Formats: sequence, structure tokens, C-alpha cells
Amino acid sequence: MTALKCLPRKFVGSVRRCFSRLGASETRHDVPASSLRSLLPSPENPSPALNRQTSWTDTETSRLTVDLGAIVANWQDLRRRHPSGDVAAVVKADAYGLGARSVAPALHAAGCRHFFVAHLSEALAIRPLLPGAMLGVLNGLAPGQAEIFAAQNLTAVLGSLPEIDRWTAEARRLERRLPALLHVDTGMNRLGLDENELAKLAADPGVLAELKLLYLMTHLVSSEVPDDPINQRQRTEFAAACAALPPMKRSLANSSGIFLGGDFASDLARPGAALYGINPTPGQPNPMRQTVRLDIEVLQVRKIAAGDSVGYNAAWRAGRPSRIATAPLGYADGWPRSMAACSHAIFDGQPVPLVGRVSMDLTTYDVTDFPAIMPGDWLNVIGPGRTPDDIARDAGTNGYEVLTSLWSRYARTYLA
Repeated sequence: MTALKCLPRKFVGSVRRCFSRLGASETRHDVPASSLRSLLPSPENPSPALNRQTSWTDTETSRLTVDLGAIVANWQDLRRRHPSGDVAAVVKADAYGLGARSVAPALHAAGCRHFFVAHLSEALAIRPLLPGAMLGVLNGLAPGQAEIFAAQNLTAVLGSLPEIDRWTAEARRLERRLPALLHVDTGMNRLGLDENELAKLAADPGVLAELKLLYLMTHLVSSEVPDDPINQRQRTEFAAACAALPPMKRSLANSSGIFLGGDFASDLARPGAALYGINPTPGQPNPMRQTVRLDIEVLQVRKIAAGDSVGYNAAWRAGRPSRIATAPLGYADGWPRSMAACSHAIFDGQPVPLVGRVSMDLTTYDVTDFPAIMPGDWLNVIGPGRTPDDIARDAGTNGYEVLTSLWSRYARTYLA
């Protein structure tokens, strides 16, 4: 039975949604509801999605520029900081919103051979682009997925005894050992083998004999806070888990974990956010290069009188005669609605205050002190002077959410 035949019907929708979003980052891909065959690689068509590109025509009043060279440079920097072993690239959530179908091949070309996504649909979308690379699915092996994993040469990240049983059954069916990471929970309390499951495996390690165990991994809870005691507790529990199970390589550090020092070194680090310029050392200077820039065009500029309001619910009123610029950026584009009246854009190196509420498609800025700003001029909202971490601080969130919320209405440019 082929991977196509065994693909569950309910899975079709998730694959289509994933390709729709990933495709929108560069070009829009036509994925017919009636045909799943076009989604899956085959000897005759190893990269089906790449062969179904059509022209992407969207507004160019908002421009997202992704610096692939900076992402590669960040990965290379993290490799130097983790000399004990390899460094993977976590490209889940469409490479943190920046376009996995562009980011992953750039990292692969630079020498990265270990990749992680969260969902099976994400793995299928980029599998043809990463020949010879390990591609792990962090959210585990759900019922009905084992045959697809094996057919597409995906690495299962196994975080429970039922998942181990499913992957072992598939290995027996195929009469070959299948690659896997074991995920042990040391404090996150989300996914991963719990204390009881770990004890059962330690008592009967033969359960794992038919699997090709690549790494034992855990996920750090608070690595961005170096003095949090939970870091050392997790390290100790992970060492104990490693001692209790058959010998295998270890995978411990995430982005911030790489900066915790040699005690957190392992055979494979798994950075995500740091690749994309998010600061892995909050409160300290950011050691990573910025990778993304977002510019928006001024659509209109209007004069209003003192006391006039701007935007929904008249949440902001002018304290003087003012000029208000309207630009095409809203929460439908991933711009946080909570940014109202607490943020700014950049024009000619100077902050331009956001006023009124962020609406679905538009934001408004007080340009009274910038008489040069006219319709057709551009404001920078993410860039060298306004990083995703800065946006996150104003919005009361983190840089991860800022990047992964970037949606498909921006005209995207990728710099090599």
C-alpha cells in the first residue's frame, strides 16, 4: 500500500491548509480538493508543489523582506556556540512565519542536515526540498500516521508508549528499523514520556529494539532565564533518563539553552527563534542578526481639528490640529490589536506614533510633526530600529508570536 492510499481522509484538509499558507509566502499553489496525489512526492514527480506554481499577485502597499543570508548566518553562529554536536533548524509554523519553503532550502544548502516541524502536514510540505536530511515531527505520531511517516522518510518524535507501539508495528510490517527520537518529559508537562512510562522502558528496553533510536531529547522550560532553578533540575532529570535507557545520542538545548553553557551541551541542539533573530538572551544585547523587515505605504494623509477622534470607538482624540496617515496594516495581517496607542513606526529614523485602534486592515499614525510624509511614502514597522522583540514588548507578548502571526497579504521578497 502506498502512502497515498493510506492517507486518512481527515488529513487532506490539514495538508491543503498547510500548502495554502506556505505557498502564499512566495507563490500561491493550486491544491485541488479532489486530488491528494499532487501533494505527495513520487519518483516521477519528486517536488509536486514546486511544479504547480502560479503568479502571486497581491498588493504591494505592504512589503515583507526576509534576509535568508542572515538566517543562515545565525545558524552558523549557533553552530560555533555549540561545538559538542550538530545544530538543527526548527522550521515549524512556516519557519516562524517567514516561509519554510524558502528558509529550509537555504539552510540545507548551507549544510544543515537536521530539521524539525510540529505537524505532519508541515513535514510533507518541505520533505522534497531537503534531500538526505533528517526531518522530525515534534508533535509525535498520531494514530493512522505511521505508514505516511515511513513512506516519506520522516523521523518520528515519540513521546508516549502508544506512539512507540505504533512505530514499532510499522517497523515490523516493513521489516526494517525506523528512525526515531525519544522525547522524555523533564518538567514541561506537555508532551514526552512521563516518569511511569520511562520506568517501564527502563525495565524492558527490548521494547525499543526494532527502532533506530537517533536521539533522546527533552524540552527546556525556562532556558531564557539562566538563573531559574528549573534549568538545573531538568538537566539532572535528563541525565538520569539517559542513564536508565539504552545508549543513544542526546538532544537538549533549544535557542536559549545554547547560551546556558557547557552543562547544556549535547549531540544535537534544536534552535528555532534565534535563527530568525529573536533574542535568546532577554535583558542582554541580542547576539543574533535581524532577519526580517516590514514596510507599509501611506495610503492617505488627512488633516483633523483638535478634539477630532481617529478610528473605532473614538479611542484617540487629537489634542491639537493634526495630520493623520493611514496605512494598510491590521490584525488580519498579524499586527497585534493590543498595539493601539502604545507603539510607533519609523520614518527617516524617527518614531511616528500609532494613534487610534488597530483595525482589521488599517492602522493610523500621527504625522503632524512630519510634514514631509505624504501618500506614497513608506513607514517601517519592523526593521533594524524596531525589532520583533520591540513589537512584542509593546503588545504584551513575545517575539515568537509576532513573527508567526505574519500572514500572507504582504508582498514578500527573499534576500540571498
